[in-house]
Amino acid sequence: MAIVEMTKMTNPDFNPSENALEQRARRAARRVGLMAKKSRWRLGTIDNYGAFALINPYTNFFVAGFRYDLSAEGVIEFCDQYTKED
Repeated sequence: MAIVEMTKMTNPDFNPSENALEQRARRAARRVGLMAKKSRWRLGTIDNYGAFALINPYTNFFVAGFRYDLSAEGVIEFCDQYTKED
């Protein structure tokens, strides 16, 4: 409880449900053998929308979200489809 309140004080944009959804997206990617990476570098630039990209950890190639434009929901949906194709 104290950690959540402290985080709220230091980061006014903190949203526990958003963070939970992001963690859920990372777990979904890990289950299918991918890595969900969220970019925090130069948010809003032409090639970086500040959301998620899915990366194959063995080849380091992007699988989806080439411009870091996948939402957490998009990652989960993509991973569901990715497992059905295999």
